[in-house]
Amino acid sequence: MKNETRIVKYDTDLKIEAYNFQGIMQKFPNHFHEHYVIGFIEKGQRHLSCKGKEYIIEPGDLLIFNPRDNHTCEQIDGQTLDYRCLNIAVETMQKAALEITGKNFLPSFTEQVIFHSELVELLKELHLVIMREEKSFQKEELFFFLLEQLIAEYTQQETTAPQLELSTEVNVICNFLEENYAENISLQDLCHLTGLSKYYLLRSFTRQKGISPYSYLETIRIAKAKVLLEQGVLPIEAAMQTGFTDQSHFSNFFKRFIGLTPKQYMKIFK
Repeated sequence: MKNETRIVKYDTDLKIEAYNFQGIMQKFPNHFHEHYVIGFIEKGQRHLSCKGKEYIIEPGDLLIFNPRDNHTCEQIDGQTLDYRCLNIAVETMQKAALEITGKNFLPSFTEQVIFHSELVELLKELHLVIMREEKSFQKEELFFFLLEQLIAEYTQQETTAPQLELSTEVNVICNFLEENYAENISLQDLCHLTGLSKYYLLRSFTRQKGISPYSYLETIRIAKAKVLLEQGVLPIEAAMQTGFTDQSHFSNFFKRFIGLTPKQYMKIFK
């Protein structure tokens, strides 16, 4: 799209990604990430669906996604979107939480949208410092102050977080998809694996996980491909190693889920 900007910086000090999207109209399908996402809208309005809840989000609202929080969003006002976010790996979050609280745990954020949050200004300042590639302890200070407040006000330890108990069949499907994502998997394969009919399997899995089996598989493939691209593996090789039929199919899915092409994402880490 004309006047569209997509910039991503990887901060080697904090070991987090900073996304800066301006002038985009892209709809993001139902998906999840293997990392935490903390973001805010600079301009525009969006309809967000996350974990079965519906939101209208706008400038001043803070967004927080835990790893594997399934979500989808799209523009609702006919205007383009300006969006900023930080992607924080599980290992980075766990290390930071230990330093902040003295406890070795993974935070589980209880609110995915915090409307008109004062913390947006703190996040905006941190995001700007990262985008400018500044080397100062102010960056780490902002990072720890932000997480300290979020952990104190909006999280609980993973061990005490209420968890939806999945059926044995859904657990089997998840494990199978995560171990065999590079293979050509059919719905019939999953039916043979669980003994369920096609319709019941689709309905049961989607109800319990909040995402369809195929979308779950594609999200796993994209997450694995990101790791390969970060290591310098060429997009065509990453596509072959993660089960995509061809590079075009891979590129289309990658941009739909991540907002960048595989080549754009790979360049971040060069």
